[in-house]
Amino acid sequence: MTDTRSTCPYCGVGCGVIISSKAGQITGVRGDPLHPANFGKLCTKGTTLHLTATPSVTRQTRLLQPLQRLARGTTPTPLGWDAALDLATERFAKTIAQHGPDAVGFYISGQLLTEDYYVFNKLAKGLIGTNNVDTNSRLCMSSAVAGYKLTLGADAPPACYDDVNHAQCLFIVGSNAAFAHPVLFRRIEEAKKKNPAMKVIVADPRRTDTAGLADLFLPLQPGSDVMLFHGLLHTMLWEGWVKPDFIAAHTTGFDALKALVRDCTPERVADVCGLKKEDLYTAAQWFATSPATLSLYCQGLNQSSSGTAKNATLINLHLATGQIGKPGAGPFSLTGQPNAMGGREVGGLANLLSAHRDMNNPAHRAEVAALWGVPDVPSKPGKTAVEMFQAAADGEIKALWIACTNPAQSMPDQATVRRALERAEFVVVQEAYATASTCDWADLLLPATTWGEKDGTVTNSERRISRVRAAMEAPGEARHDWQIVVDFAQRLEKAIGVRGANGVGSEFRTTTPDTKNNAGRNSAPTPFALQQETETPANTLFPYQTPEHIWNEHRESTRGRDLDITGLSYAMLEQQGPQQWPLREGEAAGKTRLYEDGVFPTTDGKARFAALAWQPLAEPRESRYPFSLTTGRLRDQWHGMTRTGTLGRLFGHVAEPVVQLHPQDMARRGLTAGDLVHLTSKRGSILVPVQASKELGLSQAFMAMHWGAEYLSGVSSTGEPLAGVNALTTSAYCPTSKQPELKHAAVKVLKAELPWTLLGMAWLPEAQALSARESLRVLMAEFPFASCVPFGRDRTGVLFRAAAHEAPEAALIERIEALLGLNTPDALRYADRRLGQRRTARLVKQGESSSLEGFVLAGDTRAEVWIKPLLEDERPAGAYGRLILMPGAQAPIAVTAKSRQVCTCFNVNEDAIHDELQRCQGTEEERLNSLQGSLQCGTNCGSCLPELRRLVQAQPAVVQPHPAAIAI
Repeated sequence: MTDTRSTCPYCGVGCGVIISSKAGQITGVRGDPLHPANFGKLCTKGTTLHLTATPSVTRQTRLLQPLQRLARGTTPTPLGWDAALDLATERFAKTIAQHGPDAVGFYISGQLLTEDYYVFNKLAKGLIGTNNVDTNSRLCMSSAVAGYKLTLGADAPPACYDDVNHAQCLFIVGSNAAFAHPVLFRRIEEAKKKNPAMKVIVADPRRTDTAGLADLFLPLQPGSDVMLFHGLLHTMLWEGWVKPDFIAAHTTGFDALKALVRDCTPERVADVCGLKKEDLYTAAQWFATSPATLSLYCQGLNQSSSGTAKNATLINLHLATGQIGKPGAGPFSLTGQPNAMGGREVGGLANLLSAHRDMNNPAHRAEVAALWGVPDVPSKPGKTAVEMFQAAADGEIKALWIACTNPAQSMPDQATVRRALERAEFVVVQEAYATASTCDWADLLLPATTWGEKDGTVTNSERRISRVRAAMEAPGEARHDWQIVVDFAQRLEKAIGVRGANGVGSEFRTTTPDTKNNAGRNSAPTPFALQQETETPANTLFPYQTPEHIWNEHRESTRGRDLDITGLSYAMLEQQGPQQWPLREGEAAGKTRLYEDGVFPTTDGKARFAALAWQPLAEPRESRYPFSLTTGRLRDQWHGMTRTGTLGRLFGHVAEPVVQLHPQDMARRGLTAGDLVHLTSKRGSILVPVQASKELGLSQAFMAMHWGAEYLSGVSSTGEPLAGVNALTTSAYCPTSKQPELKHAAVKVLKAELPWTLLGMAWLPEAQALSARESLRVLMAEFPFASCVPFGRDRTGVLFRAAAHEAPEAALIERIEALLGLNTPDALRYADRRLGQRRTARLVKQGESSSLEGFVLAGDTRAEVWIKPLLEDERPAGAYGRLILMPGAQAPIAVTAKSRQVCTCFNVNEDAIHDELQRCQGTEEERLNSLQGSLQCGTNCGSCLPELRRLVQAQPAVVQPHPAAIAI
């Protein structure tokens, strides 16, 4: 058994993991107790990483060889790597020659490693001469970047994770950290337990599990954050809670902001935000008068048409009260993706250059050009994510290269995105998973490595750089992302010519590797070390042989910048573990907190207040679209679920796609749980089951961001395939950050009348289940509504659900049955063509008993209430036999379905928790401890702890009768 230290590929917390492998295969994963981001803790997603890397999952879901699609809509065919890269080179070179460099675009990912990001950036801006390289981090962190730069002068989060242990007031806004950053939330819970006096304020339109920790919950209206922050500052000014000395010594622009917030009275703010004036006063007091206030925020502020303003006006509060540059204080943006920070560091966005340089600064462009050895880098900002796909849809961008991201699921306004993918003349998708929706539009598919196979670095939310290490060889013909780019770039150089007389900068051209001397912290950079025997072209911008060579060039680009890491090396990361930037040459360690001296990276050394007025939502709700749809994360899923979606156990907490409404809104519309509704915005419509949730306010709807066409689809009345939740979201974006308003869309909700329904479920062999799910995904477009998800814990199962106006042809149902393993001689069948009903079931005898292995209910699915738990819970089914085929909903023998799973690690459901709590006594903490001791829930990863606390609070403690009463 071999142990390999690496990092988790999910959120921006950047947890360290130890990967166990044997005979070239990953067999286990656990938290790294030495990693300062998590100290051994992992969430539900992290603890199951090894299960997503099994040979079975790999064979069924991964891209394992280059593929070419000879015609759109056809099955791609294999080809060799040389042929694939030659094809890409030919098509890109031809497009550049005919239409210019801006006719191509690169859309990359915050899940790439820093080294991958760097070579993509250099390929576009240094070799091709276009700034059309952007990333899904544009959908994630660009507003945070813009907010930091506007106020503090640089894209540098000033705080760190340890600050939650020093804060006396914690302001969590626009973040459901309990779900999105679970390991950091564990640290917050522990800090609150150790310091009960710490005040926690949570502002969110939904009463999330994060809000369950709050001393003060502010259920503000969607899009009203800027007004909230202005209102808090108004109260702070009125009460004299600001710090005039700090403002005078360390900031500029306060007078303009003071004039702006004069009209943001408590009455006005309460009206706009939907809050109580008393709560506004309390929040302002706690924030301003606390010895140390820390703000944590994420997509609720970022994914907005006012994203920059939201970020900047929150930072205003810290500057006005001096809550920055000291332990426990400061604005701290929580990064959404594992390496969105690293991408920002290398300038991997359409408006940035390496090492936080600005594209519109001629001196910065000259520095990068000199570093790369090219005459210049283009000055015209490139197309950002939304703009890039709009340009492709309009025919302006002819060739797209998409890497490690799934825009056909994650981008807003899917109608435009899919039109772009259809109209683009050549689409390359560089991807690890063949199951991503975007692969359906690729002319060329290039197989890339993923977690457990890659080598390089990432940077987490607190500016901490960690090593990513491989624990196994790449499967099939998959290659590392940086290798694919370098190989393509070297070919493209020959096709279009190397920019610049000598090809590479003189400061790097003659550099020779010296791994012995490079072991120290302060060794000279060796960006072009050549250690392999393969020959690298002498005249190339891309003579890299290892990720370290790329990283060393990136390191040199940071010299003298705010993120200077010239004192850091791979060797230091190996010997001393993850390090925070800046870490300059000659320094022994990085900087834990920034701006402790009150000096900011601006021209005058002072932070700048941002006087930005509140603006309403890009798309406010109105009479035709009376609901505010917000989106967010599920606890156990990640992004488009290409990885987490391979595990049935991660669907235990939320099993299928739903849209949530307040119970009163459902009652007014005559809706009951499970009813199908048309969820419609100005851009599109989807069909989805509805569910009641008291977490929401009236006239609000919530749907998880993960449900794309891979899991939720169907076909419209005009024959167009439905595209999941992002068929609804708007591409309106912040004018400064260009980040779209994914968090809000105005929608209407109408009950769907689809009388014919189908439910199919089956346990399938591990080696077939995911392949069967992919084949079923193709059939989803045969119905107005369909969803398809895995289920199961120790076994693998697939659930397929559909609805239609009338029964389809029998052949279609037979195809579904065959994919669910029900086309066997021992399957039991019933069919009534006149009523459009059909039932199929397969029971397997195991010793003296039989179990239900699979079934299809078509036309009448009311019996789901007892047949579904019969299969899922693997209960003895011999007593039912052909009774399973009887029409109707009544169970021949009482069967009760298990309640919703709460604890994924130990498979503990809600009913078991309620039953146990009926026996628990004492305080809430004592009852929680008793619950954990008996059921083990919450004792492993801890992701379910917020929900456990909520259940404990909701159920009164057992009151033992007084001894005297017993005697009587």
